[in-house]
Amino acid sequence: MIAKAIQRQGEDLVLNLHIQPNAARTEFVGLHGAAIKIRLHAPPVDGKANEELCRFLAQSFAVKRQAITLLSGETSRAKRVRITQVVFLPPFITKILQGDLE
Repeated sequence: MIAKAIQRQGEDLVLNLHIQPNAARTEFVGLHGAAIKIRLHAPPVDGKANEELCRFLAQSFAVKRQAITLLSGETSRAKRVRITQVVFLPPFITKILQGDLE
């Protein structure tokens, strides 16, 4: 399952995500099947949830907003995101890669 949630492609990561919009705060939650679950403090209208997701991921991985690309799932809860030139992994992602959150 973890291999499907996070895929390394050189220095880039591709994440399979399950998004829960309209949450009290934006945060990593855990694994949701073969995806990483993220709660977003943004409504799923007019691209606000997607923009909040990209902002959150850029901040979490210490990259610029332009390093985040939504590959699929623009209007879905299931999304695939590419993060380019990753140099920092948030503790939550490190735990997943180490198998601590299976």
